[in-house]
Amino acid sequence: MSHTEAAPGSSLSAHRRDRELAEAADGRVADVLVVGLGATGAGAALDAAARGLDVVAVDAHDLAFGTSRWSSKLIHGGLRYLASAQFDVAHESAVERGVLMTRTAPHLVAAQPFVLPLTPLVSRSQAALAWAGYRAGDMLRVAARTPRQVLPAPRRLPAAEARHLAPSVRAAGLRGGLLSWDGRVTDDARLVTALARTAAAHGARVLTRVRALELTGTGARIRDELTGQEGEIRARAVINAAGVWAGALADGIRIRPSRGTHLVLRSERLGALPAGLHVPIPGETNRFVLVLPQGDGRVYVGLTDEPVDGGVPDVPEVPESDIGFLLDVLGSVLDVPVAREEVAGAFAGVRPLLDTSPGAGADAPARTSDISRRHAVLTSPDGVTTVVGGKLTTYRRMAQDAVDAAAGARGLRAAPSPTAALPLIGAAAPDRLRALPAPRRLVHRYGTEAMAVHTLVTEDPGLAEPVLPGHPVTRAELLWAIRHEGALDDSDLLDRRTRIGLVPRDRAEALPAVREMLERARAVRP
Repeated sequence: MSHTEAAPGSSLSAHRRDRELAEAADGRVADVLVVGLGATGAGAALDAAARGLDVVAVDAHDLAFGTSRWSSKLIHGGLRYLASAQFDVAHESAVERGVLMTRTAPHLVAAQPFVLPLTPLVSRSQAALAWAGYRAGDMLRVAARTPRQVLPAPRRLPAAEARHLAPSVRAAGLRGGLLSWDGRVTDDARLVTALARTAAAHGARVLTRVRALELTGTGARIRDELTGQEGEIRARAVINAAGVWAGALADGIRIRPSRGTHLVLRSERLGALPAGLHVPIPGETNRFVLVLPQGDGRVYVGLTDEPVDGGVPDVPEVPESDIGFLLDVLGSVLDVPVAREEVAGAFAGVRPLLDTSPGAGADAPARTSDISRRHAVLTSPDGVTTVVGGKLTTYRRMAQDAVDAAAGARGLRAAPSPTAALPLIGAAAPDRLRALPAPRRLVHRYGTEAMAVHTLVTEDPGLAEPVLPGHPVTRAELLWAIRHEGALDDSDLLDRRTRIGLVPRDRAEALPAVREMLERARAVRP
């Protein structure tokens, strides 16, 4: 592959979508139809295509439209699950974290340091418990065979070093801190985009804006959301990876959705943050509010774990109660608490937790935080395979299990899954990534394709202009997203290929430039 080109066969575009949708609905029978293009669905499309199966993958909206783009951006090693004795889930998380960091996506997933400030609100017994947890988390790293140079060891910090890494934390009474490390993805939506494009490079037809109206074991009735035209996609096996909406497409699936809310703050409000923060939630022994610097002038603060009643909207709203809760916990460790008017934006994702309780009401778990994060693969009587539960970190294992189950149920001959060793688009060894003559920010988002994105500026120096003042995203990145990442409209560009839209004021300011780039791309579309 040339440094100035996209990986062969990986480019997603409006033209390719139209052509492949016509092919998929022309009566031919694919091996596998995947419904849903979040991390698990895109991962299943890649897994099946990499085994040599003929794959069609559809989503009613866009890549990473649902829960996958609303995460904390953490690739967890499973520490939290040790505390609840979910040892298999903890080990699986640590293994999958290692796969992403060392083999499949080292350009997108790297080590993130966290400081737990030992303020007067953290008792010595709580600190001892947290330290024991961090040491146990490091043993998970060892068990998962993730090298020490990839994830450093936890250590205790004196007060001065804790203040250096967390300068906005209140100095009065600070006894020091505990430093730990976990995986962190540059952007969860970018991970999904890389999965979808890698699947496309292996021959999968990746079709956004295609809604599955009804599923059976032999295909789906679908509607093109751009034209309103309905049709049918036929397949030998069907995988339902629709996340929180999976129950609407398959009988017998009971989801107990949980809302996770994050705040978006301007970076200058908290000052330089060389590390993230773990802020203990009062009254909880194993839950923290996370403070996550993003490197783009923003900081995320999250997250909640609240049950969602009623239907799940396409884009969940953030209640004021969640904002108040997060500000209160954050304020417990800061020199100067963050005021409500200083919150630049907020977002909420809904986790698709599988409800395995024997009944509703009193028999159901009291809190969604008590529901296991194990994933489940279920096959309905008519042959639809549904994968639910789990979390972003373990998407690859979920996808592999779903393809195994679907192929087995429908008698498909498929090779073993190769995805634990299959690099995603842009992946390369760290030394090769460091040697690329491209801006570091682009390398962390595009990997080996960073030079191709950067080279667009030589075609037109105007593409070097930022989309809005003070934000690092350039017009070249918008053009790349339209040409190669399947972006079809301004929401694709603002809300998923970039994350400008997380701050409403920034979104409004960037909209004219985004629409200008869309018009420019359409003018030269084949």
